[in-house]
Amino acid sequence: MAIPVYVVIVTHNSAEELAVCLSHLEKQTVPIKGLAIVDSGSNDPDYLDSIQQSPGIKLIKTGNVGFSQANNIGFKEIVEDRDGMVIFMNPDTFLSQDFIAQAVNVLNENPGSAVVSGKLLGYDMKSMKPSGTIDSTGIFRRWYGRWYDRGQGQKDQGQYDLIAAPPAICGALMCCRLKALLPFKGTIFDPDFFLYKEDIELCLRLRAGGWTLVYDPRLLAYHCRGWKKQRNTVPYQLRLMAASNEVLLYRKHPDMAMAWALLKLFMVKVFRF
Repeated sequence: MAIPVYVVIVTHNSAEELAVCLSHLEKQTVPIKGLAIVDSGSNDPDYLDSIQQSPGIKLIKTGNVGFSQANNIGFKEIVEDRDGMVIFMNPDTFLSQDFIAQAVNVLNENPGSAVVSGKLLGYDMKSMKPSGTIDSTGIFRRWYGRWYDRGQGQKDQGQYDLIAAPPAICGALMCCRLKALLPFKGTIFDPDFFLYKEDIELCLRLRAGGWTLVYDPRLLAYHCRGWKKQRNTVPYQLRLMAASNEVLLYRKHPDMAMAWALLKLFMVKVFRF
């Protein structure tokens, strides 16, 4: 069954990846009703000039308002329907040619699902080819509270080829049922999360509302992922933001895992872990 499909992409200094992302969207086998590109404070946004007049693309330039707020802005600008699908995706995420068609099928097959996504494989922009390793097959949580992308860094050998209901879906690619988002009245992602953990927070809200999440390996995409370095090479401010947002996550969704989040924040602040 055909449904309206919208896409929201948030950019920030994304000149290298955006053209590749858009070229993959152009090859999709189902029409996209609306596409919003929200630039959140790129240092030099001139790279967006070439798409300023592109038909079918709504370009919005803002200050550096953060990933959550920028996604909300894009959603409010283009989404006109109360049912259908909106895809929130990163500019360094590249879809296989039948991804959207398959995502629509999976959404229709699972009427209780709020978000569907698939197997994200790594991609190397330098060589312009897949890295051969997994980026994410859903976000899961250790018993003590640490969230992680399942399979990240592993070779794809079919070990995650079963459909699953993960606790959360990676924000690099979330295919959301519009009906499930209606209660949020356009504020889909919590703007208190400038960057990091906003995807998990949205998934927790949706699950609390009785919706399910679906990981289906038939949905194939590639993700370059900016954070692929050794932890000690990641800028301190980014590590601090990620740790702080984990505490914020458990304040909004109380859980005994708050102890883990507080310990992690302490380690980052005191020992720059």
